[in-house]
Amino acid sequence: MIAALGTPEHFTRWADERLSAARAALAELLAAGGARTFENTLGPYERLARELDDASAVGSLLSEVHPDPALREAAEGAVRSASELATELSLHRGLYDAIAAVDVGDVSDASGLEPDARRLVERTLRDFRRAGVDRDEPTRARLEELARREVALGQDFDRNLREDVRSVRLDPAQLDGLPADYIAAHPPGDDGKVTITTDYPDAVPLRTYAKDGAARLALQRQSLDRGWPANDRVFRELLETRREKATLLGHRDYADYVTADKMIGSGTQVREFVERIATLSEARARRDVALLLERKQRDEPGATTVGGYESAYYEELLKRERCALDSTEVRRYFPFARVRDGLLAVTGRLFGLEYRTVPEVATWHDEVTVHDVVRTSDGAPVGRIYLDLHPRDGKYKHAAQFTVRSGTGSERLPEGALVTNFSRGLLEHDEVVTLFHEFGHLLHHLLGGGQRFVRFSGVATEWDFVEAPSQLLEEWAWDAQTLASFARHDETGAAIPADLVARMRAADELGKGAFARTQMFYASLALRYHQHPAPLELDTTAIVVEEQERLAPFPYLDGTHFQAGFGHLNGYSAMYYTYMWSLVIAKDLFSAFEQSGLHDTTTAHRYRDLVLARGGVRDAADLVADFLGRPYDFDAFRRWLDR
Repeated sequence: MIAALGTPEHFTRWADERLSAARAALAELLAAGGARTFENTLGPYERLARELDDASAVGSLLSEVHPDPALREAAEGAVRSASELATELSLHRGLYDAIAAVDVGDVSDASGLEPDARRLVERTLRDFRRAGVDRDEPTRARLEELARREVALGQDFDRNLREDVRSVRLDPAQLDGLPADYIAAHPPGDDGKVTITTDYPDAVPLRTYAKDGAARLALQRQSLDRGWPANDRVFRELLETRREKATLLGHRDYADYVTADKMIGSGTQVREFVERIATLSEARARRDVALLLERKQRDEPGATTVGGYESAYYEELLKRERCALDSTEVRRYFPFARVRDGLLAVTGRLFGLEYRTVPEVATWHDEVTVHDVVRTSDGAPVGRIYLDLHPRDGKYKHAAQFTVRSGTGSERLPEGALVTNFSRGLLEHDEVVTLFHEFGHLLHHLLGGGQRFVRFSGVATEWDFVEAPSQLLEEWAWDAQTLASFARHDETGAAIPADLVARMRAADELGKGAFARTQMFYASLALRYHQHPAPLELDTTAIVVEEQERLAPFPYLDGTHFQAGFGHLNGYSAMYYTYMWSLVIAKDLFSAFEQSGLHDTTTAHRYRDLVLARGGVRDAADLVADFLGRPYDFDAFRRWLDR
C-alpha cells in the first residue's frame, strides 16, 4: 500500500481514486430501490468507509513522516479532502435516512441483523445526530464550514510545531555530567560552541545530566516556546471554531460535546475526575518536591524553589544517592537494536505472534523497517507493521502509532506504523518504557483488526480507554525477567542484573505524586481552554500561569508559552484527562497479571482475545469486565499511588 505511492503527483492521484471510489459507493447506496437491507445499504456503506479510511490514514501518516516537503504537503491536502468528504457524509440527510431505514430486527429475532451489524447501525445513527444531520439546512452548511476550518487550523498547529526545532549554543564545558557518547555526538563547531536542539534525543539527556543549570534553563526556555507566537493565533481560532460547533449542536461548550460519547460522559465529570486525582496525589507531590528542594539546597543553600528545568536533574541525583542508581550506567544495558528486537521477542512470546522482517520493501525512508506479523499457533497472517524510530528533519517530533490500513479480517489485513524519535545508540530506560507503550497501541491496532466493519477495527473503543492497553504493556518494561531477556551491557554483554532493576523500580517511585499532579495540570489546562466562552479574546498564557500555580508541582517559567507547543491540544482537544483515566483502568487490568505472573500466557491470551482482539465491538467497560470478571475500580490505582 505504502510502496505504491511514489511522487506527490502519484500520491494525490491515489488519494483521489480512493475518494472517488467512496463517492461511487455512496451513489450505489442512494440509488438502491426497495427495502433497505444489509446488502444494498450497509454493504456499500462499508466500502465507502474503507476507501475514506485509507485516504485519511495514509495521508495523516505521510504528512508527518515523509522526508519530501512536497509530498507532505500533498498528504495534508489528501487529509483535508478526506475530512471534507467525511463531514459532507456526516451531514448527508439522504444517507442518514437510508441507514435509519435498515431493519435491524429484534434482538431475539434470528432473522435480524447480527450484533455487530446492529451496533454499526446504532452507532452510525448516533454519530450522524452528533454531527448535526437533523438540524436545518443553514445550520448544516455552517457545521460543514466549521469542520473544514477545524481541520485546516489543526494542520497549521501541528505543522508549526513540527517545523519549529530550536536550539541553544553552549560551551563544551557546559556538557559536563553528560554521558561520553552524547558528548562525542555533539562536537564543537567552528566557533567552538556546541549546538543542542529541542528534539528529544538532545533535550532529555541534557535536562537530566548536565550539571550546568544555565544550560538546562536555556534549553528549557527554547523548548517551552516552540510554536510561539504562530500557534497562539491558530489555537485561539481553533478554540473558537470548536466552541461554535458545540453550541450549534446544543452543548454548553466543546468539552461537553467531545466527551458526550466517551466513558466519562461530560466536561463536568472530567473536572470532578481531575480534582479527585489532584487531591489523591497532593500530599505525595508535596513530599516529592520537598525531597528535590532539600537536595538542591545542598548545592544552593538559599534555594526556595525547584524549577521544572531542574527537576529531572535533581531527581537523577536523588536516584543515585537514595537508590544507588546511576542512569548513565543503566543506559549501557539498552542499546537501541537490542531493545527493538527484545520488544518484538517479548510481545511475540506473550501474545503468540511472530514478526517476520520483509526485506526490500519500498517505504517513505531508508531507515523504516517492515515486518509481517503472523500467529505462531498456525502461521495465519495478522497484519504488517512499519517501524520508523529515529529523528530527522521534517518528521513528527513525538512518539505515536499511526494507522496505515484498518483491518477487516483476512481479506483486508491491518497495517500500522510506529513513529518515534529515539537515539540510534543507547536509550534511557524511560525511552524503553515509551517504546513499550507505543507498541501497545500498535498491537491493539493489529489484534483488533479482525472485525467485519472498519468502524470497529483496531483501536476503536471509546477514546478515554485507548491508552489503557499501552499503559498496561509498560509494566513489562519494569519486569526483571523481561528485561534480562534482552537488556545486555553494550561492552560486556552481561544481562541486566535483577538487583539493578529493583533499584530502578525503587527510583521510579520518586516523583510519582509530582507526575500525577503534572498530568492533572495538563488535563485541567486543556479542559479550561475548551470551556472558555470567548476564545478569540483569551489570554492563553494567563491560563497556563493560573493552572500551573494551582496544580503543577513546579512553577511557571516567566516569559514562556507552553501552550503553543502542547501538541495534544489539537489531537486530544479537551481530553488530555484520558491518560490518567486510562491509567486507572490499566492498573486494574494489571492486577490480573500480578496474580498469575507477567509471563503467564494463559492470562495474556485471555487479555488478547477478550480485550485487544475485540476492537470496538463492545463498550470498553464491558471488555474490561469480561477480562477481570467484574467492573473496573480505583483500588489498584490507589494502591499504586500510595505505594
